[in-house]
Amino acid sequence: MRPVLRYREGKVDARDDALAIEEPLEIRVRGRAVSVTMRTPGHDDELAAGFLLSEGIIAKSEDVVRIEPCDRADGGNVVNVVLEPTVPVDFERLTRHVFASSSCGLCGKASIDAVHNQFKPVDAADVTIDASRLLQFPARMHEAQSTFHRTGGLHAAALFDAQGSLIVLREDVGRHNAVDKVLGFALLNRLLPLDCHVLLVSGRASFEIVQKALAGRVPIVAAVSAPSSLAVEFAEESNQTLVGFLREGRMNVYSHPRRIGGLGVPPERPPR
Repeated sequence: MRPVLRYREGKVDARDDALAIEEPLEIRVRGRAVSVTMRTPGHDDELAAGFLLSEGIIAKSEDVVRIEPCDRADGGNVVNVVLEPTVPVDFERLTRHVFASSSCGLCGKASIDAVHNQFKPVDAADVTIDASRLLQFPARMHEAQSTFHRTGGLHAAALFDAQGSLIVLREDVGRHNAVDKVLGFALLNRLLPLDCHVLLVSGRASFEIVQKALAGRVPIVAAVSAPSSLAVEFAEESNQTLVGFLREGRMNVYSHPRRIGGLGVPPERPPR
C-alpha cells in the first residue's frame, strides 16, 4: 500500500492505494543465468518452466528435476531450474535470443520461419468451441482476477478447456509472463499438449503470445483487445485460430474460423 492523493469531481482526499508489485526474476538453468524478467512475484516456478517451454528448451514435465529458489541475498528473486542430464541446452543460442532487443533484425517471415523450425503448426483436426461459450470467457476471467481488482495494474492469462471450464488463471505485470505462468502450470501438472484448450489474454495478442501458445500446442488464442499484424500472419501459418476484441458480446476471428461454431462461415474460408 502507498499513500496517494486522489482527485475526483473537484474533491481531494488522502488514502492508501494498492500497487501491483514489480521485481526482477533471474532464471538460471543448471546454475547459469539465461534470463532476467520483470515480473509480479508468485508462481515463479511456473514462470521459469513456461519460459523454458516457449524457448524450446524443455517439452515435458519429465525434463525438469526440480525448480529451486537460490538462497542468496537477492530477495528471493533468483530461481534455478535443474534439468534431466540428458536434456541438451544451447546456452549461447538461448542467452543471445533472450537478451536481444526487438531491433535484432528478425522480422516478418524470418521470425515465423525461425519459430517453425522449433515448433511445428498445430494439427488441422482438433477442438471446436461454440461462439456463445467463447463470449462468456472474458467475464469469467475478470471475475477470477483477484489481484487486478485490488490494484488495477495486472495483465491476465487464462486457460479454458473446450467444455468451458477454467483450468488456471495467472496475473502478472507482464502479459508474456502471465502466459508463461499458465504454460508452466500446464507443464508441471502434466497437462501438455494443450490441443483441446483455449488461451485467453486480457490485453492485445502479440506475435510472442501466439508463439508461446504454439509451444504449448494451443489451437485457439483469444484476446480482449487487438492482435498485431505479425500475430495474425503467424497464427495463419501455424494453423491456430486467433480471436481478437473478444468482449461485450462480439469478436473478430482473424484466422482458421472453423474451430468457432455458430459463425455461419464456410469452414474453409476465413472471414473478411
